[in-house]
Amino acid sequence: MAEVSDADFEAEVIGAELPVLVEFTADWCPPCRQMAPVLTALAAEEGDRLKVVQLDVDANPRTTLAYGVLSMPTFMVFRGGEPVKSMVGSRPKRRLLEELSEVM
Repeated sequence: MAEVSDADFEAEVIGAELPVLVEFTADWCPPCRQMAPVLTALAAEEGDRLKVVQLDVDANPRTTLAYGVLSMPTFMVFRGGEPVKSMVGSRPKRRLLEELSEVM
């Protein structure tokens, strides 16, 4: 799964043609680590319809603050350069897919 940073967030997420699922994550966050295999599988299965990336909140405070992220993991879907959906907390893959179905 790709990682994005403050430096390339605009190019990789805001300027993306596909909808982008951004996981705001941190190394110290157990639920974030729990989501890693789910997101890797999602990226592999839905890569033609959805781009999946991670942003480390500790290393990228500008983007984290800009979108008001306070809890990890926070998932945000961007489409056409705008955030269109936000979800907080880990969840099973099936539930994540259900929640994403309306934005893909």
